[in-house]
Amino acid sequence: MKLKSIMSIMTLAAVAAACTSGNKQLASGLDPANMDTTYLPGTDFYMYATGGWQKAHPLTAEYSRYGSFDVLQENNNKQLRELIEGVAAQENAEGSVAQKIASLYQSAMDSVNLNEHYWGALEEFLLCDGYRSSREVTEQWLADVWPRMQRQGVPGLFGMYIGADEKDSKNNLVSIYQGGLTLGQKDYYVDDDPETQKIREAYVKYITNLAQHQGFKDVDAAQMAADVMRIETRLARASKSMTELRDPEANYNKLSYEELKTQFAGIDWDAYFKNFTDQEIKEVCLGQPVAIHEVEKVLKEETPEALQNVYLWHALNMASSYIDDESRALNFDFYGTAMSGKQEDRPRWKRAVSSVEGALGEALGQLYVERFFPPEAKERMERLVANLQVALGERIAVQDWMSDETKKVAQEKLDAFYVKVGYPDKWKDYGDLAIGDNYLRNMLACNEWEIKDMIRTKLNKPVDKDEWYMTPQTVNAYYNPTTNEICFPAGILQPPFFDMQADDAFNYGAIGVVIGHEMTHGFDDQGSQYDKEGNLRRWWSDEDRQRFEERIQVMRTFHDSIVVLPAENLHANGSLTLGENMADHGGLMVAFQAFKNATAAAPLPVLDGFTPEQRFFLAYANVWGQNIRDEEIRKRVKSDPHELGKWRVDGQLPHIDAWYEAFGITEDDPMFVPKAERVTIW
Repeated sequence: MKLKSIMSIMTLAAVAAACTSGNKQLASGLDPANMDTTYLPGTDFYMYATGGWQKAHPLTAEYSRYGSFDVLQENNNKQLRELIEGVAAQENAEGSVAQKIASLYQSAMDSVNLNEHYWGALEEFLLCDGYRSSREVTEQWLADVWPRMQRQGVPGLFGMYIGADEKDSKNNLVSIYQGGLTLGQKDYYVDDDPETQKIREAYVKYITNLAQHQGFKDVDAAQMAADVMRIETRLARASKSMTELRDPEANYNKLSYEELKTQFAGIDWDAYFKNFTDQEIKEVCLGQPVAIHEVEKVLKEETPEALQNVYLWHALNMASSYIDDESRALNFDFYGTAMSGKQEDRPRWKRAVSSVEGALGEALGQLYVERFFPPEAKERMERLVANLQVALGERIAVQDWMSDETKKVAQEKLDAFYVKVGYPDKWKDYGDLAIGDNYLRNMLACNEWEIKDMIRTKLNKPVDKDEWYMTPQTVNAYYNPTTNEICFPAGILQPPFFDMQADDAFNYGAIGVVIGHEMTHGFDDQGSQYDKEGNLRRWWSDEDRQRFEERIQVMRTFHDSIVVLPAENLHANGSLTLGENMADHGGLMVAFQAFKNATAAAPLPVLDGFTPEQRFFLAYANVWGQNIRDEEIRKRVKSDPHELGKWRVDGQLPHIDAWYEAFGITEDDPMFVPKAERVTIW
């Protein structure tokens, strides 16, 4: 959409906002009970704005972190359960979408079948009769059973997906990337702090206990744990860190298929791809060459028995959530308790809803938007997005660190944003997915269908810009650099993010900042490397990029200094969270300007004792209200590119001049940051 068109929409949107609900005064959207006024705004704004909410929402045994997102997810879970059980109560034609939804849910809920009859499906899946009885049996298993498991979604020593070619964004490309780490990332295998060592010890215990429970002899279970830890640690040491993976240029290595086979000859690529498709593979992007070379070494140097152990473990671990209660309990004891500090697993119905959501998300999404997403919510959201685009254009225009030529190209990229709100215009077709009455078989079938669907819709085909990467019921939003799109699913368009009954101060401070956040991802340290067509290329001048890097270093340094667990002197990772922190900063700056634009002709009144500007920042803070366990803090510092909730507030607002003005913050307040030391990007 061109900027001229957006300007016209902005004018209409401003009038519409003033006239919403006739002459009825919209509410503030704030709940004073969420606040704790024993704190001062300039001392701890997070507690001032959300302390009451935290007291009213203590952590339950089920949660390691509970925040506003989780409140919405809980509400969504109940709505989705209502929809699913409504479908399950009907007579559904065999093979219909309704039958698939009902059967998958019922198979997950059938605790008797799960506990008494899971073994047959598990044996059929593992097919390791005469486990390690001979080298010949092991090698036959690797040749026949393991390829089938890969088609069913069991992770191997590396990963494969098909998505947009980052330097030819209109076409899809096969990508090979590092993998094989059950713990998710290298830090858990290489860090030597006491808490990480405890995680590794708990992981070995989990491998051993689950293998024993599934019928492996004690000596074989112990050998499996030893093999898994040794091989996964090898892969981890060769893998890139989460921070290193944030550099798109360094993780783009395009090769012809023949070059792949020559340079990485230790892997039988013909056999690997033949396992998934008969189509020709022309080119690939190999993301992390060092890690894939280590896979070659592992395949050459490790015994067949050790490789079988690793693959069997990945299969056991994946299946553990879809079979008997004891397997699930062992899984939860490790992932839920040891890694995150949870004390109690989610009830069965929530896990069943999650499985349907994960496997049949768009089918469920159709039912969700029909019941719970009114058209007027989409219309108001589209107006907000248009206003935010105008405001971001205004912010670009006044930046003194951008040259005129870079500003011109940045405006063109902004104008080219592809906006998605609520739900897709076309839905996935699950017609050839068969769902029966066994939970494990159903989940394996869903995994296999997902891989087949990716291959048939993407391999050697152009990118479909209308594809959604989240379901409509998802409580989240995203920016995708290769399609230059921003997406806001229906699931997030409800309080405390979006409230049809609240005025613009609330909605711009909450969902407005979310919109601005996703928009400015297009110009953060990663997104700024992609042009308006979604291609990874340099479009900044060297001088502009240098000035940009100087400014973002201020943010990186500030967040590196934040201590998230004082007792352990554990700091935030300013490099890992840099992109999200930049987007939070940009979202606040852009949303505040859009809010002032939208209310310039008809300023809002003081409501509930707060000025419109104060309500804007209070609404923003309430989005991030949460309680969190220490274990979850440690986990997120290692793995999450988003800052913790407290620091998305107290780490951001001290860099926003309008916040100082709204609450009268002075240099006598502990949160005060001298103006010369504040982030100055947007």
